[in-house]
Amino acid sequence: MGRTNPPLPPLDWLRSFEAAARLSNFTAAATELGLTQAAVSQHIRLLEERLKTRLFSRLARGVALAPEGAAYLPHIQSAFATIGNSTAELFEPRAVQTVTVRAPISFALLMIVPALPDLAKALPRIQLDLVTIHRPADYDLPGSTLDIRFGNGSFPGREADRLTAERLVPVAAPALAGDADWTPLPLLLVAGAREMWAEWFAASGLAGHPRRSHRFDSFVAAMEAARAGAGVLLGSRPLVDTALDRRTLVRLSDFELSSTSGHFLTKASTARLTSAEQDFRQWLLSRLSGSGPA
Repeated sequence: MGRTNPPLPPLDWLRSFEAAARLSNFTAAATELGLTQAAVSQHIRLLEERLKTRLFSRLARGVALAPEGAAYLPHIQSAFATIGNSTAELFEPRAVQTVTVRAPISFALLMIVPALPDLAKALPRIQLDLVTIHRPADYDLPGSTLDIRFGNGSFPGREADRLTAERLVPVAAPALAGDADWTPLPLLLVAGAREMWAEWFAASGLAGHPRRSHRFDSFVAAMEAARAGAGVLLGSRPLVDTALDRRTLVRLSDFELSSTSGHFLTKASTARLTSAEQDFRQWLLSRLSGSGPA
C-alpha cells in the first residue's frame, strides 16, 4: 500500500486563518468573510488543534501571528492565489488577461506597436504590458515569462522561437539618394552586435572611405537620424521594411547581407505559459511568419 497524504484542513478554517492573519483581528476577518466573530474564532481554534500548534497570540486588542503562523501564512496565500488564477483561466475565458512581454525598444516600436490594432481584433481579451529593454541586464529583472531577444537563437536555459531573420542593406533619406556614389556620406553606427558596416563592405565588394559618423545606442534612434538626412544607416530588415514601403527611407544598394542573427521570442525552459501567453505567442509567430529571408 502506498503512503497516503494527510487530510487537508477544511477550506473555511484556512480562509478564516488567512483573513485574521492579514487583518490582525478576528472581528474584521469575520466581517470580510460574512461570518460571526465566534465562527472565525472557532475555525482558528480547530485549525490550531488539528496542527497541534498555536498560530496566534491573543492580545488585548486584536491578535498577532505566532512564529508558526507567520511561517504558514505565505503558503496559504500562495495556494489561494493559485486556485483563484486557475479558476479564472479555466472558467472565465471572457475575462481580460494581461500578457507581459519584454522586448528591445527598436523591436517594440517598429514591430509590435504597429501591430497592436491587429492584436486587439485577433485577441480582444488580451491586454499587453510591453516593457522595453535598453541593456542586457534588464532581462534579469523579474516580472515576465516571455521576452524577445536579439541574437543567434542560443539563449542558455531558454526555449526560443525565431521571429525574424536579419538582412542588412544601406538606407538613407530620399534627399541623400541622388548621388550614384553614396559611400563618402556619413555612416550611422549602432553600438553592439548590430555594428556590421565592416562586414557589409567586405561582402559587397565596395570600398569604404574614411568619413564622419554618428553612433547610437539603439537601432530605432539611428533610424530616426537616417530619416532626418543625417547619414546612411545599415538598415536591418524587416525593421526598416515599413519605412522602405512608405519611402521615408530608400535603399542605396541591391546587395543585402544575410545575418545569422534575428529576433526570438523566448521563455525559461521550466516556465509554463498561461493560455493568454500561449495565444499571444501563436499570434506573434503567425504575424511574423513572413519576416524570414526573402
